[in-house]
Amino acid sequence: MAKVLTSRKENYAQWYNDLVIKAGLAENSAVRGCMVIKPYGYAIWEKMQAELDRMFKETGHENAYFPLFIPKSFFSKEADHVEGFAKECAVVTHYRLKNKEDGQGVEVDPAAKLEEELIVRPTSETIIWNTYKNWIQSYRDLPILVNQWANVVRWEMRTRLFLRTAEFLWQEGHTAHATRKEAEEETRQMIDIYADFAQNYMALPVIQGHKSEGERFAGALDTLAIEALMQDGKALQAGTSHFLGQNFAKAFDVTFTDKTGKLDHVWATSWGVSTRLMGALIMGHSDDNGLVLPPKLAPHQVVIVPIYKNDDQYDTVCQKGEEIRKALLKKGISVKFDKRDTQKPGWKFAEYELKGVPVRLALGMRDIENGTIEVARRDTMKKEIMPVEGLPEKISALLDDIQEGIYKKALKFRDENIHYVDTWDEFVDTLENKAGFIMAHWDGTAETEERIQNETKASIRVIPFDSKQEEGKCIFTGKPSKQRVLFARAY
Repeated sequence: MAKVLTSRKENYAQWYNDLVIKAGLAENSAVRGCMVIKPYGYAIWEKMQAELDRMFKETGHENAYFPLFIPKSFFSKEADHVEGFAKECAVVTHYRLKNKEDGQGVEVDPAAKLEEELIVRPTSETIIWNTYKNWIQSYRDLPILVNQWANVVRWEMRTRLFLRTAEFLWQEGHTAHATRKEAEEETRQMIDIYADFAQNYMALPVIQGHKSEGERFAGALDTLAIEALMQDGKALQAGTSHFLGQNFAKAFDVTFTDKTGKLDHVWATSWGVSTRLMGALIMGHSDDNGLVLPPKLAPHQVVIVPIYKNDDQYDTVCQKGEEIRKALLKKGISVKFDKRDTQKPGWKFAEYELKGVPVRLALGMRDIENGTIEVARRDTMKKEIMPVEGLPEKISALLDDIQEGIYKKALKFRDENIHYVDTWDEFVDTLENKAGFIMAHWDGTAETEERIQNETKASIRVIPFDSKQEEGKCIFTGKPSKQRVLFARAY
């Protein structure tokens, strides 16, 4: 298999697009801005989904499902929410087609206009809170801890596979609580879960913090986020958790009687991650040879490639390879044994490098005679000969080492690309010549934030939880500031 990727240094955007397509993750569909997630890409998403779902359920959350369509009037009930999503909404106005009179195709039947137009969900707060009104009367009905795995539609004008598409897959949690304290604790708990997942499964270090007021989710009192740094020096928002206060409860009149008999509005949160995580995984670790997948999320942690010269050797190698495959499976390692005789070993090696399989085992007649096997790791591209005896334990330890190594490499890159600046000139120079994250003082006003973004295309990604209080001056206005915030250009 010939090299099929544009170099990252030559054209990072083209490299990314090449990799998504050539590695068989996804492709553009016939519908503008929408993608087809192919089996290999979907297998990675399923691994992400399974781990996140387990983490949610361990903290008491349950899955449910709500309608794809939302009455247009629901959006009008929460002013900030409708303003935030109005430009992205796809709207259903009619419910049937009819044949054209000239026989040339079909057209919308004007008589089939909906009495109330329907929004194809861009997010589900409104339909869910309209539903919660029927579920909640007393403090005994709280908390409600519900998550939904779904697709949503946001009519984006500029799209890129996984990173920004008109339709995408995600999970959205929606919880209801009796007190502000409970809701705020839930908001923090979920962003901590996302950070745990990013770091321990995606092998991707993230910075947690509060979004600035201008960057909050539409209708939220506070938005927490995790921000990751991609290899081109741009930030990527990898997950958000929103403290909604009582805004949606008031908009949909969701009240409950507390323990003292007092009537109050319910406190709310929502939180979510999407297939955008696929983009983060790709750009966080991959190289010019293809994907580099952390073992915990790889569809196949190990691939076995037989090396043979004739049919007799093929049968012998395959028999031994099957023994090794079963031994690895018993150890809980996911294995693919590629016995295809339609492609040569060299072609398969290149294919599995491109697909990012963490460990490749090559087995030939000489290996069988010597009781050995060739082991190649994808992250460092190093090879070694190992004894077959005790192989499952060795491969298990190797996979752990690869997972840790990928994380440490990403962490080193991230930490080396966090820049502290104190002046406007330093800020602009760093953006243009170094990229990465910038920690700088800001005067706390939306006006300054907007002006910085307009002039540099860099935005405040988060106000980090661990940002220390320190006296300083805003890099743009020179006004007093008490802590640094995290700036970057972002996807």
